[in-house]
Amino acid sequence: MAAAALDAADAEITLVGPDDVIAAMPAARRVGVGRWEGGRAGGALALAGRLTGLSVEAAVRLWRAGEVDAIVTGPGHKQALHAGGYKFPGHTELLKDLCGAKQVVMMLASDRLRVALITTHVALRDAIAILTLERIIAAGDTLRRGLRDWFGIPRARIALCALNPHAGEGGLFGHEEERTLGPAARELGIEGPLSADTVFVRAMNGEFDAVLAPYHDVGMTAIKVASFGKAVNVTLGLPVPRTAPDHGTALDIAGKGLADPSSMREAVKMAAAIAVRIMKTSG
Repeated sequence: MAAAALDAADAEITLVGPDDVIAAMPAARRVGVGRWEGGRAGGALALAGRLTGLSVEAAVRLWRAGEVDAIVTGPGHKQALHAGGYKFPGHTELLKDLCGAKQVVMMLASDRLRVALITTHVALRDAIAILTLERIIAAGDTLRRGLRDWFGIPRARIALCALNPHAGEGGLFGHEEERTLGPAARELGIEGPLSADTVFVRAMNGEFDAVLAPYHDVGMTAIKVASFGKAVNVTLGLPVPRTAPDHGTALDIAGKGLADPSSMREAVKMAAAIAVRIMKTSG
């Protein structure tokens, strides 16, 4: 989006991607990163991943040059990204590396609910192992700053979702709440840990501005049940606003004209709105 945009509705779009794919798409500007034609015949997975990585790199270069104010990424296939030579779990981690960010947090946001993840694309047993006091506090601090600076919520009400059923039930179902999550919540000055089976409902009823979830699926399930197709993935902690749709690649319907673009539209709108807010607050 061009720096001249003063209102979200006036955002100018720069399309970045395979030359032959974006050629016919409407946009103020197009930046090609190579050709896709022939990819389906062989080596499609690796080529798709390479073009994805090259597109993200090009978008970051445009931002560094002051030519865009925000980045919106489409759904990315993580296996393809790896096959294409980019050894990152996904777009979020690749962008963190390219931008030199110290801490990033994936947040899914809609008009009904905001959910931020402490751990993301790791196996569940690994997520539990890395759910440390320091990691929770760092994620909470990043979430609070993001809500303040990008969403205009100066004193955000944040709840920490528990890891175990019934928030551990006093140690009967696990000790993570009393040993790690509870101390982290007190250090952050936020509510919790609160049981996963009620905290998201309370947030949707207006008690909290966001919920900090301990692992991927508990948070993602809540936001997708609440707002699938209307939620937006926001990477907090980056120096540039980055958003994405709330869904994956859906390769089973690719090229059939069946995909619902609603979340992608919302991602573009939110990126523009954040960029405008940053421009207005920075003078």
